[in-house]
Amino acid sequence: MLELPPGTAFNRRIPKQKFYENLSVSAELKRLFVEQINVIYWRNKIAPTTVNIAAGENISEIEVIEIRLNQSELDKRILQLIDRGIPYHILFLLTYKEQVQAWIGYKELSQSGKSAFKPGTYYNTEWLPMNELSLRLDGLNMDAVYEGFIRQFAKDRLEDKPGGDLKDAVVLDERRQKLLREIAILENKVYREKQFNIQVALNADLKRLKQEMEHSCKS
Repeated sequence: MLELPPGTAFNRRIPKQKFYENLSVSAELKRLFVEQINVIYWRNKIAPTTVNIAAGENISEIEVIEIRLNQSELDKRILQLIDRGIPYHILFLLTYKEQVQAWIGYKELSQSGKSAFKPGTYYNTEWLPMNELSLRLDGLNMDAVYEGFIRQFAKDRLEDKPGGDLKDAVVLDERRQKLLREIAILENKVYREKQFNIQVALNADLKRLKQEMEHSCKS
């Protein structure tokens, strides 16, 4: 499924309730844990002690967590909850019926100063046969390895600007994704609206958003 050096193997099962039993989690999210997840395994620990890669300035370890699903979709709030519960960066492997999908979230130190991380935008592969998932372990330190995973998943969604870094590229992508969602909503409203004067107003808003989108692609 994902070939990593043997020394990274961890292979410990984690009870699902460990992620929500001591947290203030809604009944709905607990239900989703039970309905959508079969079992969770901590598969690998990618760290200077397990691979020949130096520690990073911000990242000391990347954990590989396999989530075996009862269905082909997982509510993203579950990934966020697990991400908040483990104080390291995480590469998720979702598996279902001999298929695998890899996910990783852009994760920053929280402002609380408690060495906790705040999960942000997630990037993922398509569903693939397990033997077709191929990810490169590139970089001379853990920061570079983590960035490499994100860029492999994000592909052409991340665009580098002069003097920018990974965070700048992610922020720009978040802005573009937000604009794309707003444009899609407005286009649907224009299509459904019957009153001409309201159509004109909606089209004006739509033109403004498309101009903003075009500007963001050039900025």
